[in-house]
Amino acid sequence: MKYIVECENIGMQFKRYREKNRMLRWTILNQLRKRQPNETFWALKNVGFTVRPGETFGIVGENGSGKSTMLKLITGIMKPDTGTIKVLGRVSALLELGAGFHPDLTGTENIYLNGSIMGLTRSEIRSKFSEIVRFSELHDFIDTPIKHYSSGMYMRLGFSIAINVDPDILVIDEVLAVGDQGFQSKCLDRIRDFKRLGKTIIFVSHDLGVTSQLCSRAVWLDGGEVAARGSTQRVVDHYRKRVQETVEVRLEEEHRTVEADVENRWGNREVEITRVEFLDDDNHSTHAFKTGSMMQVKIHWAAKNRVEKPVFGVGIHRNDGVHVNGPNTKFTGSIPSYIEGHGAVVYRIEQLNLLPGTYYFSAAIYDYDITVPFDHHEQLYAFMVIPGDCEEEYGTFYMPSQWSYEGSYGPIIE
Repeated sequence: MKYIVECENIGMQFKRYREKNRMLRWTILNQLRKRQPNETFWALKNVGFTVRPGETFGIVGENGSGKSTMLKLITGIMKPDTGTIKVLGRVSALLELGAGFHPDLTGTENIYLNGSIMGLTRSEIRSKFSEIVRFSELHDFIDTPIKHYSSGMYMRLGFSIAINVDPDILVIDEVLAVGDQGFQSKCLDRIRDFKRLGKTIIFVSHDLGVTSQLCSRAVWLDGGEVAARGSTQRVVDHYRKRVQETVEVRLEEEHRTVEADVENRWGNREVEITRVEFLDDDNHSTHAFKTGSMMQVKIHWAAKNRVEKPVFGVGIHRNDGVHVNGPNTKFTGSIPSYIEGHGAVVYRIEQLNLLPGTYYFSAAIYDYDITVPFDHHEQLYAFMVIPGDCEEEYGTFYMPSQWSYEGSYGPIIE
């Protein structure tokens, strides 16, 4: 068997109505009038790729790019308008939260319902029931109607069923983003076990780090069309470049709104911050830096009069509000005796050990006692950290370290 999934020239078209009729009589009238949709659009167009038996295959792309639609076609939930899909073997899918569940049934009843939908006999489901409940960690709630479940509980039960029905192909959408970190790690470990058993996995996630770790090949969907396909690293690199370009445009737009942001800017403007630039090692302007690279921030200022011993300070916050650091020139003993006219101060980080994500930058100028703000820009500037050479992906900081072993152990596996 060369391919277990083969998609060729797939197209999927949907109708989009601009009018939103909320009254029953208007719905009936429009049906009688055979109202035509204002427009149609292609959610997928000329999409083609293949998945080999035992392969973990990734699908990446922005929201609305057609990833979930593609999975629904592979699992047989929908049929394509154009093209052909060949799928060999039993498919187990974890798509939208609650898909395939009946809210009024208990967890136990939904396990049997899902199992029967996947083609299992009642005795087969019974033999797998204990492991499904054990893995889901929902023993105390398994006889509760699932309409009372949280989104995380839905994900636990859905994943546990999907992974335990012994499918030939496991299809996983973005639902692993729901739930606590501990259970997500448990799910990823089980996916790796599934992969080691030689099973086929089709994986959709916005977490490019996990996609790179799990998948050998991938396809990038952009606006319903294939933008790149091939090795996961190649596809992810192309996708990251597009994301980086998009984010840089957005961040540049945010920089232009600083003057109008009165809520996060204050001070007497005796000295004014006129511009903040992010620069790389070659003094090129950028908003994206790799973990471990050098980063410079150039803070331009203009003083109305001569100012004695001003203190320059900066701050970095993660996008969830965590305060990463906040140095200033007084702490480091690098205060100028005075400034006048206009100039700039450069804050230089030799090795930016922040892990990938979006961060917000503050810049400020105060008097020597740090009690009078001349100009304070609180988290008005954003920059992006993208993966560098390190493999770390959890937390905020990359801290270079080494591992060593004592006692009896086998060869080190890289």
